[in-house]
Amino acid sequence: MNDVKQTTINAIRILSAEAIQKANSGHPGLPIGSAPIAYTLWQNFLKFNNKDPKWDDRDRFVLSAGHGSMLDYSLLYLYGLGLTKEDLMNFRQLGSKTPGHPEYGHTVGIETTTGPLGQGIANAVGMAVAEAHLAAVFNREGFPVVDHYTYALCGDGCLEEGISYEACSFAGTHELGKLILFYDDNDITIEGDTDITFKEDVAMRFKAQNWQVIKVDLVANPDSVSLLSAAIRKAQKETKKPSIIICKTKIGYGTPLEGSHKCHGAPLGAENLQKTKERFGWTSAPFEVPDEVLAHTKQAGARGAKKERAWKAMFAEYEKAYPELAAAYKAAMSGEMVDLAKVDDLFRFEKPMATRQTSSVVLNKIAALVPNLMGGSADLAPSNLSDMKNTDTVHYGDFSAQDKSGRNMHFGIREHAMAAITNGMQLHGGLKCYCSTFFIFSDYCKHAMRLSALMNIPVVYILTHDSIGVGEDGPTHEPVEQLIALRSIPNMKVYRPADGKETAAAWVSALTGTAPTALVLTRQNLPQYENSGLVALKGGYVLEDCDGTPDVLLIASGSEVEQCVGAKAKLAEEGIKARVISMPCIEEFEKQSAEYKESVIPSAVKARVCVEAGSPYSWYKYAGDKGEIIGMSTFGASGPAAQLFKLFGFTVENVVEKAKLSLAK
Repeated sequence: MNDVKQTTINAIRILSAEAIQKANSGHPGLPIGSAPIAYTLWQNFLKFNNKDPKWDDRDRFVLSAGHGSMLDYSLLYLYGLGLTKEDLMNFRQLGSKTPGHPEYGHTVGIETTTGPLGQGIANAVGMAVAEAHLAAVFNREGFPVVDHYTYALCGDGCLEEGISYEACSFAGTHELGKLILFYDDNDITIEGDTDITFKEDVAMRFKAQNWQVIKVDLVANPDSVSLLSAAIRKAQKETKKPSIIICKTKIGYGTPLEGSHKCHGAPLGAENLQKTKERFGWTSAPFEVPDEVLAHTKQAGARGAKKERAWKAMFAEYEKAYPELAAAYKAAMSGEMVDLAKVDDLFRFEKPMATRQTSSVVLNKIAALVPNLMGGSADLAPSNLSDMKNTDTVHYGDFSAQDKSGRNMHFGIREHAMAAITNGMQLHGGLKCYCSTFFIFSDYCKHAMRLSALMNIPVVYILTHDSIGVGEDGPTHEPVEQLIALRSIPNMKVYRPADGKETAAAWVSALTGTAPTALVLTRQNLPQYENSGLVALKGGYVLEDCDGTPDVLLIASGSEVEQCVGAKAKLAEEGIKARVISMPCIEEFEKQSAEYKESVIPSAVKARVCVEAGSPYSWYKYAGDKGEIIGMSTFGASGPAAQLFKLFGFTVENVVEKAKLSLAK
């Protein structure tokens, strides 16, 4: 091997080990063992321009094994994407650009937040979906406007997680040929040899999932750039299947701890680090690399810059040949969108409807206005009403192996992967993305939803069958604790609308905001209210008021607003003045000014009833010390929905009774 190639591979190893040692924290085994994989990809294949890290047509690289984050940071430094030696020296320190696991939006060049194993694989699948779809929509003969690969690097742990099976099955089914996964097969986990938990034939597993399987033995052929290059070229030639390149490696190769779990999740130690440097003939000072290495890696960035210039020249000709397509492409990639808040047609509802139905109406109106809207369900679209419906004038189609231009996704019964794949689609750029399932199954999506919030990406989650209103399916399918669980996630907006106009407002908030949004929707019909609408964007508002100062406040979300409206009328018959407050989104309400919140929930009115068919924990703050809460403190039951609501106290009569109890305190 050319000396500079070997020196660069070793530079990745040494920089990673030095940073981890200085921090006295981290995982050196993966970056040391997989250094030749990373070098071969970045030096010879990865399409990127370090002067324009967000170039649309760059290749995407995802380190799914995020605990090996120093591999990312060493690469970003060596290949000129903005990190400095000082950044490497501050690995895992407060406020640094090099946190313990890669964080999207925090460090330039990081395509997604990884660390929870398997998530990165699913994100990469989503990025490959986005690339394939956008290519099908925008590319024309001679104009490959969208033409790049998605690469991911995983370890044994990623493949043990169930999400990886879900995601890879989806990728194989949909023939995502421009997805290439490197598997760092080093036989080691934190607890020891993988044989204690993981003996499956990974190659056969992926063949069964319709992947091309390529093997490279880096134990018998250490640091073989030629073998790795041949493998990557073979993967690129396969257009009908995603490819996995199984790289047999030794964890911590070249260190005194090579092959041992002891170098997986702990620094090598000063003595072992010095011996490692001696093994590789490394004589540079700490965090220094030879000038020849930086000159060598600079060539990759220069290659990418040349490719971007050629792409821009091609796009200029594309604009001339296909001006409307070019304009649509630029609008999609920039996030440009119509002002949905001004589309009056979104807010027209007359008859009682379930909010899953009103959501479907709104979704299909938006679909005609937002051509890059794309999403689907985990095999529940007929129940979630989450599909974009084809008409005589518009055909949205289904995304499939045969037609990647379709906008309706069929994720299969893969809720966890669905949410993470949708994250990847959104992260790629060019799409507005949503996914859907029953609210009870949001638990399966939860970790990916949490990462949506952590990354601050506006994925929309349509979650239907929101309460004991599910009825006969019983407590296994009746969400009780899910609302409070989602509300506890920082940066997650949870909308539980009471009617069609509130549902429309929730969609406007979801598609125009920068954070993920959960739309929590009913199975059963609800009335339409005259005073609802865009005011729901404030999260909470006065839906129905009384003359003068109210005696009692009735506060609810979703389907329980109806019971509060009925209770207000009953209380009025007895001379008790009530105000009905609809609270579709607590998170948005809490963002409002103190003056606004006081105008809705006046502190002087102590008598209050909070009503929601879920855990009561969201409502203690609003109930105060004299208020009453009608909620679910047990699991539900199997039976007709109307009977269940009566059984658990969600009736007009009970709201009236609780209002009187609160007034009597």
